[in-house]
Amino acid sequence: MSTNTEPVQSDATVAARPRPTWWVKLIAFAACLLTLWHVGASFLWIAPYSALREIPTQNVLASYMLPMFGQSWSVFAPEPINGDYHFNVRAVIEKDGEETETGWVSATDVELSMIRYNLFPPRAGIQSSEVASKQMNAYNDLNGEQQAVAALDFAEDDWEDWMVRSFDKLEGADNPDTTKYMQAEHLATAYATQVAYAIWGTDAVVKVQYRVSRQNVVPFAERNNPNAQRPDPTFSTTGWRLPLEEKGQSREDFADVFRAQFERTQQ
Repeated sequence: MSTNTEPVQSDATVAARPRPTWWVKLIAFAACLLTLWHVGASFLWIAPYSALREIPTQNVLASYMLPMFGQSWSVFAPEPINGDYHFNVRAVIEKDGEETETGWVSATDVELSMIRYNLFPPRAGIQSSEVASKQMNAYNDLNGEQQAVAALDFAEDDWEDWMVRSFDKLEGADNPDTTKYMQAEHLATAYATQVAYAIWGTDAVVKVQYRVSRQNVVPFAERNNPNAQRPDPTFSTTGWRLPLEEKGQSREDFADVFRAQFERTQQ
């Protein structure tokens, strides 16, 4: 004869359990809605373009997904990523009353050293590559005359306005729109400014210049050729610019991260 010693819950005990309060239910409901939105937004972002993307509108979708949740299928066929972008910076600095031109520094190499052999890579390790990609894609959309304007030096106050006016002076009604390029130019110059400040000092930098390059990998057809060489890199040619900063940027925070990593790469 066996005796069951497990306690038995009475109906009164079950009935005495408190029910979730209204604010707990509200948080749970909000969490469910956020989850549904995130899953849906991720699906629309990854999937091929369709009219469904216009339900939240493309701008709303992009502002939510970028920069934290951006993802793509560009590592797969039919058009996988097949090249590397590099972002290089140099500056004219003033020291003891004399202006000196520095050598080129690869911001991309400095950033990549943050994520190489790192199981928990920081997002700071890919910023220059993204800036370089946007700039070169916009640069390649320009025609020859517009690219020649981009190669000029604009090292005076309100240089962006001068650059836009230079584009507008070009003859020809079929000239590509330069709005996209000016946005990329602004971003690239602002990033180059922070790199220059971090390396050579805020007070020393007079003007900056950046250089973007892309180098394709060995062509797929030559993948088994031991003597195959990567194609020569292509460049977007840009001139000197006055330093440019965005509101709310922290020179100190950027310099603390970038300069420390730059010094490690020089050891």
